[in-house]
Amino acid sequence: MKIKKTKLKRVTMKILVAMSGGVDSTVTAYRLKEEGHDIEGVYMRLHNDNLAHEENIRKVKKVADFLGIKYHILDLRDKFNDFVYNPFVSIYKNGQTPNPCVLCNRNIKLGALLDFAKDLGMDRLATGHYIQIRDGLLSEAIDPSKDQSYFLANVKKESLDFVLFPLGGMFKEDVKKFASTIEVLQEFSTQKESSEICFVPNTYTEILEKHMDIDKPGNVLNAKGEVVGEHKGYMHYTIGKRKGFTVKGAHDAHYVTAINAKTNEITVGLKEDLNVSSFSIKDINMFIDDKEIECSVKIRYRSPKSSCSVHVDGTTAEVKLYEDVQGLAAGQMAVFYRDDQVVGGGWIE
Repeated sequence: MKIKKTKLKRVTMKILVAMSGGVDSTVTAYRLKEEGHDIEGVYMRLHNDNLAHEENIRKVKKVADFLGIKYHILDLRDKFNDFVYNPFVSIYKNGQTPNPCVLCNRNIKLGALLDFAKDLGMDRLATGHYIQIRDGLLSEAIDPSKDQSYFLANVKKESLDFVLFPLGGMFKEDVKKFASTIEVLQEFSTQKESSEICFVPNTYTEILEKHMDIDKPGNVLNAKGEVVGEHKGYMHYTIGKRKGFTVKGAHDAHYVTAINAKTNEITVGLKEDLNVSSFSIKDINMFIDDKEIECSVKIRYRSPKSSCSVHVDGTTAEVKLYEDVQGLAAGQMAVFYRDDQVVGGGWIE
């Protein structure tokens, strides 16, 4: 008896691809199209740099025309101001250190944009983030230098069922090489990397000085509360900074250990004074239901993971570290990992 071979039918989906005009989103769109999916692109206007928008839209149109797909231009400037830009300014004003990319991923890219994709009747939203989803949890990308799991740790758990991250299993170097082999995409393989914070052209102080006077000299205090020097305005400093202020008679390097926005004072100390063994977080976002967790934590995007225990209590949590960390800054995200998977996180108080 002859056995008839049946060819497995590939499942195709309607996918909206977030396209920025950069190499990552361009390769994402190309790969999904090559896989046979029905895709459309979308470019988001998030800020008021019209020259940048014009150039980015030119690139998006070039790719869309090459792939033969429709693309949308979505104006999210009002939402971006409400959820990202204005909090960025106010958090700095309060003497803390904001993380706008975390806010943007939750409220804009996997928030308002996700809603737009659903309204269009799409099956999935795809982005050029370097991250993977495994067993329903965010997992680190295979390229550690580009992994964005930290920045996505605050997205809603239910969003993960609707998103695709095609680049999570690729190295950035290979993404660029891939683009360089396709004539229409070659300009994307050599273009300069985009700014980490899209609305900050150079330094964050350029943004802040549009809204307030950031150059108000104030007192530098030691741990005892004694005046030991002067600084040029508290908004110029973040926890751990060691330059830009004076400390009378100091022979050793001093670092910012605390910022008081109300009095325009900063407190400084020696490097060991930055050590922290426990801290509290608020507005937690958990992907698992455990209340007592043994895991590791990252307190900044570029910080190494540190072993810890976490006690979750409602929307807050207490974190106890097995080894001290330095540079803990209120306003940053603390992200919890089990091996390479994100299990939750929250905002450092």
